[in-house]
Amino acid sequence: MKIARRNFLKKTALLTAGSALVNNTIHAGSVAETDRYAALDAALANPVLKRQLFSEPVIIDKLELLRYNDNFLCRVRSKDGAEGISVSNNMQMESLYPIFVRRLQPFFPGKDARDLEQLLNDVYVYQSNYKLQNLALWVPLATIEFAILDMLGRIAGKTMGELIGEIHHSEIAVYQANNFRGKSAEESIEGIRKQVEETSAKALKFKVGGRMNAPEVPAKRSEKLIPLVRKTFGDNMTIYADSNGSYDVKEAIRVGKLMEEYKFDFYEEPVPFDWYEETKMITDAVRVPVAGGEQEPSMHNFRWLIGNDALQIVQPDIFYFGGMIRSMRVARMAAVKNMECTPHISGSGLGYLYMMHFVSAVSNAGPYHEFKGFNLEIPLDCPTSDLKSHGGIVKMPTGPGHGVIIDPDFIKKHRLVEG
Repeated sequence: MKIARRNFLKKTALLTAGSALVNNTIHAGSVAETDRYAALDAALANPVLKRQLFSEPVIIDKLELLRYNDNFLCRVRSKDGAEGISVSNNMQMESLYPIFVRRLQPFFPGKDARDLEQLLNDVYVYQSNYKLQNLALWVPLATIEFAILDMLGRIAGKTMGELIGEIHHSEIAVYQANNFRGKSAEESIEGIRKQVEETSAKALKFKVGGRMNAPEVPAKRSEKLIPLVRKTFGDNMTIYADSNGSYDVKEAIRVGKLMEEYKFDFYEEPVPFDWYEETKMITDAVRVPVAGGEQEPSMHNFRWLIGNDALQIVQPDIFYFGGMIRSMRVARMAAVKNMECTPHISGSGLGYLYMMHFVSAVSNAGPYHEFKGFNLEIPLDCPTSDLKSHGGIVKMPTGPGHGVIIDPDFIKKHRLVEG
C-alpha cells in the first residue's frame, strides 16, 4: 500500500468530534495543548546544523549579492578564504533584492558561520525584520543560507544534506509537475502525457480549479480532467492534484470526493492556504490525503497544522519558508505525527538542486518529489550526477556543498548589487 494512502487512515486518538474546529488560541496552560504539542516542541528544540563538524571559527568576511540580467547570486567568503555561492529564486529576487541588501546583508559580516542556526533567529529580530515575515523576508534569507551552507559544506567536505541530517536518500524519485490551466481537459491531458513521457516519471501532479477562488476556465474542466487523468495513466500511476486554494469548503469536499473515486494520492491546498480551520475540515471530510504548506511563512502555524492533524502531508517551500534549516524543523515535527514531508519547490534558479539536498536528509520524505526540470540558462557542471531523470529517478550529487560547479566566466559577468 502506498505510504500516502496508508497515512490518511491513521486518525489520532487525541482528536474528538468536538475538536474539529479547535484553533491556536487555546489556553497555553491547558492539558489539551500540552498533550498536543509537547512532542512537537521537543522536535523543534533539537539542533539541525551539525556544528560539531567545525572545530575552528568560520568568520564571515564578505556577503554579497551579485546580478547579471535577471539572475541573482549570493557569494559569501570567510576570513580564511573559504567561499560559497548560491543562486536565488530569481523570479522573486527581482522585486526583493532591496530587502537583501538593506535588511539582511549588513547583519552577517563578522559572525561565525558555525552559528548559522542561531544567526537565522537573530537576523529575524535585527532591524525588526520580523515585521516583514513572509516570502519577502524568507526568499532573500534562504538565498543567504544556501550560500553559507555551500561554504560550510566545502570546508567540511560534506554535502548540504550531510550538514543538516543523515542521508536517507541517494536518489530522488520525481513527480512531473505541470500547469495547463486555461486549456480544455483534452488539451491538458495531451500536455501532461508529453511531459510524463519525457521524464518517465511514475507520478504526476496537475492543476485543478481556477487558483485562489478564481473561476475555472474552461468551466468544469476539473470534473472532466480528474477521471481522464486516471483513465489515461492507469491504476499504477501515482496522481496528485493541486487546487492552489481554488475552493470554498463545500466545493473542496465535492471535488475531493471525486478524487476519492479515482484513487488520487494527495489533494494540495483545497482551500486558500491561510484558511487553517477550513483546511482541517477538508482533511476530516475526504479520504484523499490533504497536502499543504507551500505558502506558509510561520513556524507556529505549521505547528498548529501538524498538531491538530489539519494536514497529512507537509509541503514547506525551502525558498518561501526561509531555507533548509527551518524546513527541516517542519519535517521533524511532521515525523512525530507519522506525516510525510514532500517539499514544494518554487521555480527559477537552482531550486530543484537545493530541494534534492534537503530531501536527501529527510527521513519521512514522501515517495515522489516535484520536478520541473533544471534551469538550463545557468551553465554548470556536476561531476557526480547528470541531474537528469532516468526512469523517473534523479541521482543525488555527492560533491561538497551544493555539489555543482557554476561556470566561473558566468559568475564574472555578475555585478555587485548595492543598496
